[in-house]
Amino acid sequence: MARSLSNLAAVPPSLDTKMLVEKQRAYFETRVTLPLQWRREQLQALDRAARKYEAEILAALKADLSKSPEEAYLTEVGNIYGEIKNALKNVKAWMEPRRGSAPLIIQPARAYQYADPLGVTLIISPWNYPYQLSMAPLIGALAAGCTAVLKPSELSPATSGVLRRMLGEAFPSEVVSVVEGGAETSQALLAERWDLIFFTGGTQVGRVVAEAAARHLTPTVLELGGKSPCIVDRSADIEVTARRIAWGKYVNAGQTCVAPDYVLIPPELKGRFIDLVQKAVRSFYGADARTSSDYGRIVSHRHFERISALAADGQIAFGGERDAPSRYFAPTVITDAPLSSPLMQEEIFGPLLPLVDCPSIDDAIRFVRARPKPLALYSFARDAAVNERVLTETSSGGAVANDVCVHFAVEGLPFGGVGESGLGGYHGQASFDAFSHKKSVVKRPFALDMKLRYPPYGGKFGLFKRFM
Repeated sequence: MARSLSNLAAVPPSLDTKMLVEKQRAYFETRVTLPLQWRREQLQALDRAARKYEAEILAALKADLSKSPEEAYLTEVGNIYGEIKNALKNVKAWMEPRRGSAPLIIQPARAYQYADPLGVTLIISPWNYPYQLSMAPLIGALAAGCTAVLKPSELSPATSGVLRRMLGEAFPSEVVSVVEGGAETSQALLAERWDLIFFTGGTQVGRVVAEAAARHLTPTVLELGGKSPCIVDRSADIEVTARRIAWGKYVNAGQTCVAPDYVLIPPELKGRFIDLVQKAVRSFYGADARTSSDYGRIVSHRHFERISALAADGQIAFGGERDAPSRYFAPTVITDAPLSSPLMQEEIFGPLLPLVDCPSIDDAIRFVRARPKPLALYSFARDAAVNERVLTETSSGGAVANDVCVHFAVEGLPFGGVGESGLGGYHGQASFDAFSHKKSVVKRPFALDMKLRYPPYGGKFGLFKRFM
């Protein structure tokens, strides 16, 4: 999927792909998706399907990423039930036209914002949270009255297969279809004309998706990534800080888009912080994480080799143990990595946690601001003023004070990136909005047709200044 746009455009869409898009477009054009009842029925069908296939989903996540049932439910399955429940509860209110104000010059008038479904949409989901990051956008599409084609990642084939069976049973193909395959399939899909493309993945491929979408002027939601920093202040509770960072870094073996990517920490705190992270890892996974049912594995051998290469860029403070056949890579902390090294330039997406000496909050803020805007930023301080400075003086897709990753779970908050870390957001109403066009509507009666706005304008300048 990393081909250039010229190569991408040269890949002819398959007949099946073209027919599928045309079938969904013909269905959407019947306007059957507009009523509230249709949307609720689709969300209810999705909920029933998710509950029926829950055991298979958990087994698939174990097969693809060695996720324990508990971690899979915590990070993927459980919040999808919450998202569906929230959409069913609120979709009626989301659909209501939103009132605006009309200027005096066009009175009498009523102004509204209508939410029109965008239409036939493409959702391309990643492998790291293959169930949750497929289902969450789909909830938004159905709530907004759209149809959807879902392309799961070929790197999580067990989960992809369950999604195909589950959604194929729950929906006719003109409403929801799952298309499996590799890069060629993605290229064929991207060659089609869509009304929205929702992509979750890396920044490099995100650029390819954006280029493909530009050929048809198709709007996009791009949920990308980046290097999400943790800033640790001297006033922080260092033990709680280490435990929370360790959890966010090593859950799913570090393969999380909002995982802490590196830690900016005063040099005198570094040794204690390392000891406390190691203590937390032992409390999570035991003396040897490879024996823990709660510690995952790297998704593929290619990714394992990439992480192994990144680990060579600094000094391993603890961890570093690995086993290529099982794709096990231990929770690891690294110090003294050159800032120009790949470890400090690329999104890690694995269980490596580099520490960077940073004497002051001023230094930490300058460090973050000198780099591309991250998807998430985490600040740890007992001093609320320090956290507020970090939050207001840096830019990131989202941020958390004194914890990591938890903003992703708040249904009422839009989740998304900024700059190179993404475009657009979703979750809760933001998901509905992402798949809707906000249409501005003004309604006026024929009566009381004010002559003020019509020529001739001579002598009306003062009136325009007064009433506009």
